[in-house]
Amino acid sequence: MNWLPLALFTALCLAGYNFFIKLAAEHLPPAVGAVVLQLVAAGLGAAWLVRLKLQGQPLAVSGKGLGLAALAGLSVGLAEILTFVVFKRGVPASVGTPVIVGGSVLLAAVLGLVVLREALTLGQAGGLLLIVAGIALLARGH
Repeated sequence: MNWLPLALFTALCLAGYNFFIKLAAEHLPPAVGAVVLQLVAAGLGAAWLVRLKLQGQPLAVSGKGLGLAALAGLSVGLAEILTFVVFKRGVPASVGTPVIVGGSVLLAAVLGLVVLREALTLGQAGGLLLIVAGIALLARGH
């Protein structure tokens, strides 16, 4: 389970992402916030890429990989804009974030099952059902 600390740190970063979008949405139009966010993220990614190159690490690139990364970028770009719009409409972070993140986890799991033919254990299925219940309770209570 040497991946777990990294996954939890990633969750912390995603929490900051949603938290700071919520705060910024009160002060910026969604498109401006999304562009600033993406420019900062691109700069961070470019710095990491330069660091890897300077260390002499091989950077094997394929057309398929670039295409899939572009689709991921399109998805996250739209998600960023829409997250700004959701929070601009006054949705509390304590409701919007779990619905958006929980919904994304649920839909990614379904894509994994259907498209990638991944297996699902009984415990994992139970966890996904709890996400559905949580989203329903949060959406109903707001």
